[in-house]
Amino acid sequence: MFENVDLYFILAVAAAYLLGSISPSTILAKAQGKDIKKEGSGNAGTTNTLRVLGKKAAVITLIVDIGKGILAVSLAYLISTPEAAMVSAIAAFCGHVWPVYYGFKGGKGVAVAFGTVLRLNWQLALMMALLLVAVVLVTRMVSVGSLAVGAAFPVCCWFMYREFFWIGLIMALIMIYNHRGNIVRLINHEENKIDLSRLIHKNNE
Repeated sequence: MFENVDLYFILAVAAAYLLGSISPSTILAKAQGKDIKKEGSGNAGTTNTLRVLGKKAAVITLIVDIGKGILAVSLAYLISTPEAAMVSAIAAFCGHVWPVYYGFKGGKGVAVAFGTVLRLNWQLALMMALLLVAVVLVTRMVSVGSLAVGAAFPVCCWFMYREFFWIGLIMALIMIYNHRGNIVRLINHEENKIDLSRLIHKNNE
C-alpha cells in the first residue's frame, strides 16, 4: 500500500491534516464571543453547535466538516495516488479530532469521516448515512447513531471497500473512543435527546 510514497504523497497527507484541523464551530462561536469547548457538551461538532449557536451555525458546521473531508481526499487524488487518498482520509479525520490550530482539542470526527468516505466510496457513505439517520430518528440521540455507525463501518468496509478496512477500523475505534462520555451517560440513562422539532421549525435561533 505504501510502495509509492513520494513528496506528493506526503504533501497530500499533510494538507489533509491541516484541512481537517479547521474548526467551523470554533470560528463561528468565537465570532459570537463564545468558546464552543466551554459551552454545552464542550464538543466542537454539529450537535453541540446546534444547542449553543442555533440551526444556521449547525448547518454551516456540518457542511464545512463534510466538505473538508471531501476536499482533502480530492486533493490527494489530484496530486498523488489512490493510496494517498485513503491515507489522507484518516489524516483529515485526525486533524478534526486533534487540530493543530486549537491545541489538539477538536470534535469527534463523524462528519469529516463521512466526507472522506463520500469521496472514496459513495455507496458506503450512503449506507452509513442511512444507518445514522434511522438510528437517530428512532432514539433521538445522535450519539447512539454515531456509535452504531462506528460499529458497522469496519464490517461494511470489509464487504464493500476491503482495501480501506484497516484504516476504516482505526477511524471507527477512535470515533467510538471519542464517544466514551456519551457511553457512560447512556448507561446511566442521562444522555440528552435532540429536539427534532427544532430542526424543522425556522424560529429556533
